[in-house]
Amino acid sequence: MEKELVCICCPMGCRLTVSRSGEGEYAVRGNTCGRGEEYAKKELTNPTRTVTSVVRVKGGRHKVVSVKTKEDIPKGKIMECMRILKETEVEAPVCPGDIIVKNIADTGVDVVATKAV
Repeated sequence: MEKELVCICCPMGCRLTVSRSGEGEYAVRGNTCGRGEEYAKKELTNPTRTVTSVVRVKGGRHKVVSVKTKEDIPKGKIMECMRILKETEVEAPVCPGDIIVKNIADTGVDVVATKAV
């Protein structure tokens, strides 16, 4: 089995080729750094992403605050995460780093504010 990927770990955008041996080991070609190899293996076994969005704010100068997951979450949980964020509203004031949603979608990852409102 061979899979072609483009690495998203840095601006280089290396074109990766990943092959899997009969023993289940992955071999990665085309990466210019170790992060590319780690990314390719993770992408094939347990893909994750950082989610960024906005959440409504009551009583602030702005109607929304930008937020992001503190860590990557499983790719399969992104839509559930976005649904939860769409339904979320917080009271001003909001400071960068404030936890907006704890343990989003049962991932163990918190969603935090990225700016002040």
